[in-house]
Amino acid sequence: MQTFIQLSATALQIGAVYILFSLGLTLIFGVMRIVNFVHGHIFAVAALVVAYLLPTLAAGGLSAPAAYVLASLAGISVAMALGALLYVFGFRFFQRDLVGSFILSIGLVLLLDGVLLHVFGGAVRGVPEIFSGRVSIAGAQITVQRLFLCGVALLMAGILYWALGHTKMGKALRAVSYDHEAAMMVGVPYARIAFLGFMIASLLAAIAGVLLAPVTIVSPVIGTDYLIKGFIAVIIGGLGSVPGAIIGSIFVASIETFGSYYLDSSYATLAIFGLVILVLLFLPKGVLGRG
Repeated sequence: MQTFIQLSATALQIGAVYILFSLGLTLIFGVMRIVNFVHGHIFAVAALVVAYLLPTLAAGGLSAPAAYVLASLAGISVAMALGALLYVFGFRFFQRDLVGSFILSIGLVLLLDGVLLHVFGGAVRGVPEIFSGRVSIAGAQITVQRLFLCGVALLMAGILYWALGHTKMGKALRAVSYDHEAAMMVGVPYARIAFLGFMIASLLAAIAGVLLAPVTIVSPVIGTDYLIKGFIAVIIGGLGSVPGAIIGSIFVASIETFGSYYLDSSYATLAIFGLVILVLLFLPKGVLGRG
């Protein structure tokens, strides 16, 4: 039982990051009906800025938490600026164009791969632990750093879920995702809402990046694996569905965690892709998708 609790806690920690990542993907698809493969690079930029800036700030005499906060703010700012540039000079011309956005995304992925390698180099970097110590929850040992990651990620997901249902901005985003033409007819500024949705998605990816930096190895290609897992979670849960993205993320994290422990990481990966195939065969719209 203790092993099950420990694995469940680990799955929740991994799933928290996947939730933030997949929420951004599903928000962009729901509002703009585009495929954004560059989402992983926004995530990677935030993590890279933290990894490169935090040691410098710490060497300047700042405490680890203070240096982490400042580096995280810088990472989020740079990632948001990148997101704004991608939208203004790219994706806004391919809204509700799956083929065009797909081609644009592939081109931007290749471009940004080269830019990140040139700017940050190909070497991996580790970020020192910011919050030391462990806590025991129902017999499961969790580091304070990972508990912080999980708490912030779930808090952000909860805020987004609440905002979409209880704020004017959230209702406008939902209206556009259901029928953008009808939304525009009743006065919803589609262009502004599309930009807002893209920037919120970029913010979620950036927060995921800065949260994950202290608990993993950071490199220019860190976003690729999370992009794949994020898309898998969105496909399972249903494109454009926020609750579906959350459910899909937990599914993926659980299979990855329990499969790796009881079988092997390669079998866990096969199981994840097998689940995607089954969902596409029997639930083409996903568990909670609208199509």
